[in-house]
Amino acid sequence: MILYLHGFRSSPASYKARVVAGRMEALGRAGELVCPQLPASPRQAMDLALSLVDGVPAGQLAIVGSSLGGYYATWLAERLGCRAVLLNPAIVPLKDLDSHVGVTTAWHSDQPFEFRREYIDELRALKVDKITRPERYFLIAATGDEVLDYRDMVAHYSGARQQVIEGSDHAISEFADYVDNVLAFCTPEAAR
Repeated sequence: MILYLHGFRSSPASYKARVVAGRMEALGRAGELVCPQLPASPRQAMDLALSLVDGVPAGQLAIVGSSLGGYYATWLAERLGCRAVLLNPAIVPLKDLDSHVGVTTAWHSDQPFEFRREYIDELRALKVDKITRPERYFLIAATGDEVLDYRDMVAHYSGARQQVIEGSDHAISEFADYVDNVLAFCTPEAAR
């Protein structure tokens, strides 16, 4: 099973989520992918994620997280012992999201999206200071990310498999070129 977690103000309609879903469908594996709309509350988002993977053995689960979804994926991977692929992940979103407190809209709809100040404390509770088993992680980071600094990502996931893309952007516009590597990392050894 692959759990895809989108980023802040994003959705299952994001470019990378659609690329993963399309590739899984082409491989006849669409039923192995779960990509929920995450609530604004980090606590509620993690409760939802945990409920979706309840009972799935760690060896049969991988999480793909983009931006804030990467922050969540790291917390989940540490808690569950599964693999995680991180796409331009947020490392310390507390400093970046304070300016977003209030009501705005999601990127892929006109639906109001409220990010409350108390959510910053919820994010703080999910912080992973250091990953425990780097071999469970695969980082894809773009040097041209206009939102987050790729050097923070590379340092945080030291020892993990890393693909640093020269240039590109936060969305990883050429993500379709990397999706097969992502899915290969997510696939349990027994299924390869």
